Amino acid sequence: MGDDAVFVEAPARLHFGVLDLHGGLGRRFGGLGAAIPAPSLLIEATRSHGIHAEGPEADRVVEQAALARERLGTGGACFRVHRAIPPHTGLGSGTQLGLSVARALAELYDIRADARSLAAAAGRGKRSAIGTYAFEGGGFIVEGGRRPGQDGTAPLLARYPMPAAWRYIVAIPDGPPGLSGDAEADAFRQLPPPDVREVERVAHLVLMRLLPSLVESDLESFGAALSEIQRITGGWFAPGQGGVFAPGPTGMLVEAFGRAGAPGIGQSSWGPTAYAIVDGEEGARELAAQADGWMGGAGRVFHGAFDPAGARVWRGGTNALRD
Repeated sequence: MGDDAVFVEAPARLHFGVLDLHGGLGRRFGGLGAAIPAPSLLIEATRSHGIHAEGPEADRVVEQAALARERLGTGGACFRVHRAIPPHTGLGSGTQLGLSVARALAELYDIRADARSLAAAAGRGKRSAIGTYAFEGGGFIVEGGRRPGQDGTAPLLARYPMPAAWRYIVAIPDGPPGLSGDAEADAFRQLPPPDVREVERVAHLVLMRLLPSLVESDLESFGAALSEIQRITGGWFAPGQGGVFAPGPTGMLVEAFGRAGAPGIGQSSWGPTAYAIVDGEEGARELAAQADGWMGGAGRVFHGAFDPAGARVWRGGTNALRD
């Protein structure tokens, strides 16, 4: 691959919770989340007669590229995956891969497409739109769910930058993967509807505590609201995952983050990723080291500032890579 190559680098995303599994008010799902720069995905693509891929997740790249090629009406491409988001860990790896592949094809063949068009081309965003908007522009995201029978990506309701001093810690324990694909779809079909009063409580927490605290950079209040939202919405998913948080190391990590004093704690999507939000780089480094110790080296830990911009696209060499 040479100077005509297209590079796409995409952040992972943390999923902080669903707004409504009930759907009684006319919309279902909706959600909260934020983009994080590590772990991340980096792919390289050049024009080709067919579809080829090498590197981690190569088979998924070929599958996504074939779908996006048909829907966008492009030619083929040769892909190289330089770096991948750990799959099936609750970090949106499939969505970021699908969007990145579609974006690379669009760039190679001079097709203008926004993130929602790319999601449609990649067959993503059928339940959650957090990954789509994390790819598009980073930050903290609120999306509004979908009406019955609605196709396409749910609307973006709010996007705010995360305060510069706030840091995330992500712990990914080794073990069974989180639900995805058909298994995830089956789990959603089998989940009982939540109590409407809990749905109302989550909406009130988001509108009157979480978002105002974010705008005012009040991490203690933000974290308390987020942690409560996680416990309420985790209860909705408990029949499908065996507890408010996934049993075993994930639940242990969430509780340990709380005991360590992290203002905001939770599980991303179906897990097994657990996360914490703290103030300042020093505190993040210390908590990340603790998390690695809790897992006994049987997992991976990432930490840093939140991603403010979403995916990056460029042509030519790899000299513009993030550290």
